[in-house]
Amino acid sequence: MPRTVTVGLDGSRESLAAAQWAAGEASLRRLPLRLVNVWEPVPLGQAPLMGEETQRHWSERVPRDAAEELSRSHPDLEIGMEQLTGRPGEVLPQVAEDADLLVLGSRGLSGLGGFLVGSVGLAVVARAELPVVLVRGPEPGEGAGQRETDRTRYRPVVLGLDANAPDDKLIAFAFDEALRRDTRLIAVHAWNLPPYYSYGLPSGVSPGAELGASEAAALTQALLPWRQKYPALEVVEESVHGRAVNQLVDAARDASLLVVGRRIRRSSLGGRIGSVTHAVLHHSTAPVAVIPHP
Repeated sequence: MPRTVTVGLDGSRESLAAAQWAAGEASLRRLPLRLVNVWEPVPLGQAPLMGEETQRHWSERVPRDAAEELSRSHPDLEIGMEQLTGRPGEVLPQVAEDADLLVLGSRGLSGLGGFLVGSVGLAVVARAELPVVLVRGPEPGEGAGQRETDRTRYRPVVLGLDANAPDDKLIAFAFDEALRRDTRLIAVHAWNLPPYYSYGLPSGVSPGAELGASEAAALTQALLPWRQKYPALEVVEESVHGRAVNQLVDAARDASLLVVGRRIRRSSLGGRIGSVTHAVLHHSTAPVAVIPHP
C-alpha cells in the first residue's frame, strides 16, 4: 500500500478541522491524503429514530463530503476515501499501519480545561505504533479549516524531550516537521530538583544552579548530532526548571505543532500513554504529535 497521511473522520467539526490540517500536512509531504470513516452501528435501543440503513447512509456521506471540500481547497492533492465497520479505537490504528501518520480531531474546551481528547482518541494513541496527531477543534464561530492557515504553518515546532533519555525517532520527527515548514525548532527539556537536594546542604550553596547547568549541557549534547545533520535549521534550546506539562503547554501556545513521545509498552491491559503526554493532550492548544518509540 502506498504511503499516505490518513485522517479519521466522524463528521464532527473536530474531525473536519483534523482533515484540513491533514490535507496541509499531506501537501507538505507530497503524499496522498486518505480519509477513513469507521462506522460503528448504534443499537436500535439507543437510536430509536434512526434505523441501521439510515445510519450507514449518513456515515457514508462523511468522507465523500469532506473529500469534495478538501478538493476545492487543495486542488492538486490526491484524495482517497474508505469506509469500514467496527470500533474506531481498534480499527483506525490497524488501517493506518502503513501510513506516515494518522490524524484525529479533539473537541476544544475553554479555560484551564484544555481540550477533551475523548475515548477514541486516547485509545488510538495508546494502540498505534505510528505517529498520531491530534488537532484541536475550532472555537465557536471559527470555521473548521480556519485554524491552520498559511501563516500558522511557519510558527515554531516545539519538541518535548527528556535530554537524559533522548530517542532518535522522536527527535527526527520534530526536526523533519520544522524543516518542512521552514521554521525554527524549540526543544524543551524540563527538570526538577530531587527531594534529597533539600537536606544536608550548607548555607549559600545553590544546587539548582549546578543541576541546571548539567541539564542544559545534557540537552545540548542530545541535540548536537541533529544540529550537524540539519545545519540550516534554527534550533532553540530551553532547559527549564518546573513541571514538564506546564512548560510544554506554555511553549506551544503559539506553535504550529507540539511533538511528544510515548514509550511502547505492551501488556495484557493494553497500551499506555504516559502521564506527561496524557496531560499535554488535554491541555495543549496546538496540534500534538505523539511519537511511539521503544
